[in-house]
Amino acid sequence: MPEFRGTEQYNLDDKGRLMIPARFRKKMTNDKPGTALVLVKTPRGNMELYEQESWREQQKKLDQLSDFNPEDRRLKTYIYANLDEVELDKSGRISLPKRFLEECGITKEVTLVGAENKIELWNPDRLREFLNRPPEEFETLTQRVLG
Repeated sequence: MPEFRGTEQYNLDDKGRLMIPARFRKKMTNDKPGTALVLVKTPRGNMELYEQESWREQQKKLDQLSDFNPEDRRLKTYIYANLDEVELDKSGRISLPKRFLEECGITKEVTLVGAENKIELWNPDRLREFLNRPPEEFETLTQRVLG
């Protein structure tokens, strides 16, 4: 599994393509042109980019959800409706779907966050807003995860 870490700031080109930073491409299992990656638009208003192998782990979790439970089914439908496959081109870029860009509020600048098995793509202002929420919202979660 890749270990994407760190934050990078990039701009989309005029065709809506995003250069994947070299330090992230070096961590990929396959960074050759034509490599398929899975792109998911999240309810947080950002996108997540997965290599196929990492996505398979997420897919296993989705497969465990029941099609007979309305909440599970709604979540699965939401994810599949907001999922796409993109390919690396020979310059290490990916084309981002216009709908995803619009719904995530990304026009030019993109902040990429290495999040271990995925790369998060954010509108820089939305990321700042997300990170600057009052700490008490994270206190319980932080205690649960970090002890």
